Amino acid sequence: MKPGATKEQAKDDRGIRCPRCGCGHWRVVYTRAAFGNQLVRRRECRYCGKRLTTTERAHAVPRS
Repeated sequence: MKPGATKEQAKDDRGIRCPRCGCGHWRVVYTRAAFGNQLVRRRECRYCGKRLTTTERAHAVPRS
């Protein structure tokens, strides 16, 4: 959280922002598996239609 920011402002700072319009609302166009236990997602901004590709890596949770 940024110094002096409220909880609401901190909540707004999370996630991906559209480089074109600054919107934080996305829809996933498609998801596919990739090498190395990764997922590739194609996302589209709900406001302006700009598309981005994100890569996500899953990590193991230790069993207790």
